Amino acid sequence: KDSAVYVEKNLRTNWGNNSFFTYIMLPKGYNIENMKARFPAFLDNHMAGQYGAIQPSKGTKLDLQKLTDIHLHSHTDYEAEPNGDIKRVYIFSCIAFFILLIACINYMNLSTARAALRAREIGIRKVVGARKKELVIQFLSESLLLTWAAILIAFGLLYILLPWLNKISAQDLSVGILLKWQVLVPLFLSPFIVGTIAGIYPALFMSSFQPVKTLKGLFKIRGGSISFRKVLVITQFAISIILIITTMVVFQQLRFMQHTSLGYDKEHLVTLPYYSQLDNQYESFRNTLLQNSGIKDAGRSSRIPTGRLLDDMGASAPGADSMVPVKAEIRYVATDYDFIPTYGIHMAAGRNFSREYGTDTSGFIINEAAVKAIGWKSAEQAVGKNFTYGGINGKIIGVMHDFHFESLHQEIKPLILIMPSTAPGQSFYNNLTVKIAGDNIPAALAALKSTWQKYLPDLPYQYTFLDEKFSKLYEAEQRQGTIFTAFAAIAIFIACLGLLGLSAFTISQRIKEIGIRKVLGADVSTIVTLLSKDFLKPVGVAAIVALPVAWYFMHKWLQDFAYRISMPWWIFIAAGIIAALIALLT
Repeated sequence: KDSAVYVEKNLRTNWGNNSFFTYIMLPKGYNIENMKARFPAFLDNHMAGQYGAIQPSKGTKLDLQKLTDIHLHSHTDYEAEPNGDIKRVYIFSCIAFFILLIACINYMNLSTARAALRAREIGIRKVVGARKKELVIQFLSESLLLTWAAILIAFGLLYILLPWLNKISAQDLSVGILLKWQVLVPLFLSPFIVGTIAGIYPALFMSSFQPVKTLKGLFKIRGGSISFRKVLVITQFAISIILIITTMVVFQQLRFMQHTSLGYDKEHLVTLPYYSQLDNQYESFRNTLLQNSGIKDAGRSSRIPTGRLLDDMGASAPGADSMVPVKAEIRYVATDYDFIPTYGIHMAAGRNFSREYGTDTSGFIINEAAVKAIGWKSAEQAVGKNFTYGGINGKIIGVMHDFHFESLHQEIKPLILIMPSTAPGQSFYNNLTVKIAGDNIPAALAALKSTWQKYLPDLPYQYTFLDEKFSKLYEAEQRQGTIFTAFAAIAIFIACLGLLGLSAFTISQRIKEIGIRKVLGADVSTIVTLLSKDFLKPVGVAAIVALPVAWYFMHKWLQDFAYRISMPWWIFIAAGIIAALIALLT
């Protein structure tokens, strides 16, 4: 009945209500910008007085977005479903491209390294009449066949690994997605493109051999080709080092977010939806809960930490002669007497709401960010000041230390706590938070459930631990870190194959030298050290190239967080050392 009245009377007249999604079908070719230009006047016409003296179009705004843009391009609060992010699509597409590039580089390296083994074959083909064009086509055909084989193997691996990919990415992808022509055509063309890119240099390189030298055994790879192969290896390891640094920075930021002080105690807090049916018997309900030793406190609020602060009703503070509107937005949360102690929030000055003071129903508690936004010099100066919020006159009775109500993606906003009676209309608690002892959680939950069923037998008992909500704030970053790790491992593995090919080629060219050194008394460790120096030089150059590039992109990525780490210098050194050790082992 209450909901029906609310819909009938409130939603049809309250232009500030944003509880529902609104869809508009426009004619084809309609100029959307003309409509958006009329929105400010529309707000001023229909919402006059809802922001006090502030013009409605200055306090809020309307916007339009294409329905098809919502999933990847929209980042507004309370979407219809969890959104994707076009940035991540671009990031992972780039990483996939670079891994494919590493594989192409490998093919070039391994093909040219094996060129000496095919020199006689090429010489004989040229002697019996094969032209350079035909040899190029032959080597490109080999490359294309290998790429087609790789495509078939990839489909098999995709079928096996897709459940794992869906699990770490929280997606519901299926092989059926590939059966669209928009996907099948690029897939069909990719072997030709990739095979050509990977095979063109080896084909041109090997088809240029002179038959006389190859048949007489005078064939020798020129130093220029060795240098080019080293450039390719440098490129491979530069990409690998960038991915190693990326992975380490992502996990460092995740660790920072999970362990940084939030300004309140999130442990052992159980949150439940609050129903208005409990209003008249809430004190009895709370006292029954507190009779159990496993339950330490309980408080109500309109919003709870980990949610977004979206509500603002306009504020005024004392000026020279009268109350002056506060320019900054001060978001509010409606709470009861027990919200602050339940969350363990510390006061910077003044006190919490108290049942002992009847005037507290017209009192306000603000945070330190609000003190700064209003222009007061200190928390102590703010206490006792007259204040108007949402058209209600009262006093500041306390100032809280700043705490992270929202995720670390957002800066701490100016915040005010109000008692329900200070808000226009009826009380609008939406959440109940219960602080339980950590020594016997199952017993405490059982007591909470029995008390709920006693007072609200017809309403569902549903609870969530606040730290679970906190973890969900950073699920996207956790998944991103896992995928980065997998990509980095793949890239490093493929780069190692390339280095293996180069080292095998180098050693094959120096067999006589190694033999002479051994005859003259060199032991295995001396020769290994000699060869390793040559293998580690490209890795050192790759690190010099990769470090500034990795720093730039991770610096940009960290800008998405209002509170973030300063990239530690040891990450860059560690990435170089890891790459060097992997190269040395290879």
